[in-house]
Amino acid sequence: MAMEQLSIIPIHRDLFSTEGFQGNYLLWIQEGVRAVEIDGIVENDVSNALYFIDGRTPWRILHKAEPVLSGYVMKLPVSLMEHPTLKNLHISEVRLLAHQQVQKVTLAPGIAKRVQSILEMLDELAGSALNHKDEAIASLVKTLFVYTDGQCNIRSTLCENNAGKHLVFRFKKLIDQYGTEIHEVGDYAKMLHISAKHLNTCTREVLGVTAKHLIDEMRILRSRHLLKFSDLSIKEISFTLGFSSQDYFSYFLKKHTGKTPSMIRNG
Repeated sequence: MAMEQLSIIPIHRDLFSTEGFQGNYLLWIQEGVRAVEIDGIVENDVSNALYFIDGRTPWRILHKAEPVLSGYVMKLPVSLMEHPTLKNLHISEVRLLAHQQVQKVTLAPGIAKRVQSILEMLDELAGSALNHKDEAIASLVKTLFVYTDGQCNIRSTLCENNAGKHLVFRFKKLIDQYGTEIHEVGDYAKMLHISAKHLNTCTREVLGVTAKHLIDEMRILRSRHLLKFSDLSIKEISFTLGFSSQDYFSYFLKKHTGKTPSMIRNG
């Protein structure tokens, strides 16, 4: 299988969709873009946003006057999406491409830097002649999908701006702020002045998962990060993240990931 059609285009100027492209587009927008127009709809507040767009949907990026790097456009051809690494992704893993509507993910600044790193590695690979290049590209694209698919951000649909989505955004911010201390849905619901049932309903509608899933997801992500990139002992990490004991920390990770803390650290 060839992936020669995979391309990543830096945004330095106005850009437009390619007529007849068979695949999907990923638009990552940074400072320097004044607006994005998708299928005739213009959005002005687009900094740190990722758009996942079907190739049949026309789009346009309107750049500011300054010739600065303002993100990337990635063309994802059908051949890439048919790669075994991506072809069998479960819908629960990648909801970004689950339906016909334009998908938008607003990235936190820290997450945006990681997305930029992935795109830059993809750009380098696409122009290389390395052995196993296709497998490496597919793995990085999968990482990008899973990483941005509601794991750390709010997924939204273009031109939806409802109260439920705003509520979930506030909930996610609270998790980021208090996630090492507060682990129960009811406690967050009280902070938001709503019932736990209503909070669960909103998270299901906006992200397709429960409120508890989002809390656990944050704890898993932070656990992985500390295990991989810190010198803290497993016991220290367990207490840093608010677990009652090292044994419960191990149980939690084993239950949700199938791996113990030692397996994640040494994997």
